[in-house]
Amino acid sequence: MTIGWGALAVVAVVSVAVGVLVVVLVSLALVGLSARAPDPSGDATDATSPGGGRRNRLSPAAGTATATICLLGAAAIVLYGIFLIVI
Repeated sequence: MTIGWGALAVVAVVSVAVGVLVVVLVSLALVGLSARAPDPSGDATDATSPGGGRRNRLSPAAGTATATICLLGAAAIVLYGIFLIVI
């Protein structure tokens, strides 16, 4: 019995890449959903804020759409992985 080291390396690289992609997509979905949150201070142009005075320019509708697309992409990747395991 021999081990196909090249194939094993390809599987390892693809697994890491897909794992990172799923985490990035979920993170971007959270950023998109944060556009719906109200400004806690009420003053979006405060220069002492952690954002350096920059206001979030993503509208709530665009943030929700971005989050939906990112979460659907992450779900599709996960479901495809489960499909590959089962079939």
